[in-house]
Amino acid sequence: MSDLIQEFNDYRSKMNEKLLADNNKIVKRIFNLDTNAYAEGALDVKTKELLGLVASTVLRCDDCVKYHLETSYKEGVSKEEMMEAMGIATLVGGTIVIPHLRRAYEFWEALEEAGNK
Repeated sequence: MSDLIQEFNDYRSKMNEKLLADNNKIVKRIFNLDTNAYAEGALDVKTKELLGLVASTVLRCDDCVKYHLETSYKEGVSKEEMMEAMGIATLVGGTIVIPHLRRAYEFWEALEEAGNK
């Protein structure tokens, strides 16, 4: 797995464990709500992940973008589907999201590289 992906996942896991171990009821409920929101429902997981990707890009949350990119990749989203969603995100978010688009593209390439090994 690419260092870019590994570093992100290691840090995210470590900090999530610490946050959840703190036993804050509100934080735990938000984490639970987030998990359940992306579960299969009227919309499939793939579609929900693309929605999360667009929202995260517009809100300019690089960690969120990386998370949704990786989950989308695992759900079978193609590069073309991802780029179409990111096109919508860039349209809605404006040119200020272009740096996030660049980092998202770089992360997607790392996911493809890791998936081909």
